[in-house]
Amino acid sequence: MGALISLDCTLFVLGSRTTRERDDARKGAFSLTCVGRNMMIVVIAATNLSSENWTMNARRADKIEFVFWVARFGFVLALGLLALRALFATAAPAKTEDHSNRSKAAAETRLLKPPDSGQIPVAFLISDGAVVIDFCGPWEVFHDVMIPGRQDMPFRLYTVAETKKPIRTSGGGLQIVPDYTFANAPAPKVIVIPAQSDPSEATLKWIRESSKTTDVTMSVCTGAFLLAKTGLLSGKSATTYHGAFGSFAIQFPDVQLKRGARFVENGNLATAGGLSSGIDLALRVVERYYGREVARTTAYNLEYQGEGWMNPDSNSVYATVPVSTAEHPLCPVCGMDVDPKIAPKSVFKDGTYYFCSEDDKKTFDAAPEKFVTTHAPGSAASSSSN
Repeated sequence: MGALISLDCTLFVLGSRTTRERDDARKGAFSLTCVGRNMMIVVIAATNLSSENWTMNARRADKIEFVFWVARFGFVLALGLLALRALFATAAPAKTEDHSNRSKAAAETRLLKPPDSGQIPVAFLISDGAVVIDFCGPWEVFHDVMIPGRQDMPFRLYTVAETKKPIRTSGGGLQIVPDYTFANAPAPKVIVIPAQSDPSEATLKWIRESSKTTDVTMSVCTGAFLLAKTGLLSGKSATTYHGAFGSFAIQFPDVQLKRGARFVENGNLATAGGLSSGIDLALRVVERYYGREVARTTAYNLEYQGEGWMNPDSNSVYATVPVSTAEHPLCPVCGMDVDPKIAPKSVFKDGTYYFCSEDDKKTFDAAPEKFVTTHAPGSAASSSSN
């Protein structure tokens, strides 16, 4: 357009001027024409540039749109995969639902519900020869429990025996007058059975009857023998003092002995290992009633740093059966170390056996085959006759 206008103007000027003027005009026209051509070239170049820009922009837009499309497709695909994963994850546990429910139910049965009001009655069964730490350790645990927001003690503790006659603890130490007899003792929710003398039939009957309504009937140390004699442990697992593993296994073959266990729980029955294990089982009972933090606070207040109450398998040091040798003799009845110089002894099948006590010797002499066959060769203290 600019070039055409320049040409028209040039022709008009050339037609109306003198020769010199026309020459000058030609020069000017040539200049105008050059300018017009340049303008046309610029216009054409600009037009071509705009077309190229548009093409590039269009391609860029296509690329951007393609990227967005891929992103949208990827997002939708990811959502689909997540949905499928959630679907399979929901469906998969259906096959193990029974196992999961059983595990959950088992965990829940280990929890105990405290009463809405009042105290939890805890009976300590005692008789002559009761081992002090077996019942005093748990006693102190239950006594020191404090529940936030409560002023009264959550456990009510008392001793019970067949009669009100004072009893002597092991070693002829403490003399204790029982609080109640079997006839008038309050119905317990927790029973603690320490190691003590052989039980009477009345004692076994009281344990059986009372355990029908207890939350926990627990033995400590060789108190497991009393609990096993009631028949309540038949077909169940239990533990006891490590020095009594051998005799317990022989005397109660229908009870699964768990060596290396700090304590064992079976429904409302529980058995602890020896001596201080009763403290851990008592803390475990506190935890079942009031939770781990209350039990932890109780242990802290007692300055008790043992953590066996949180791990029933923490007595692994006693899991291995010891072997008796001539150089290091063990009592064949209880498995404890003996001193051949002063220990009672018996000879059986040309082997000499040493014992921790006269009672263990009597037990061995009554049925030596049981103890010899349950020990590996070389378990005798000495193979020579003395």
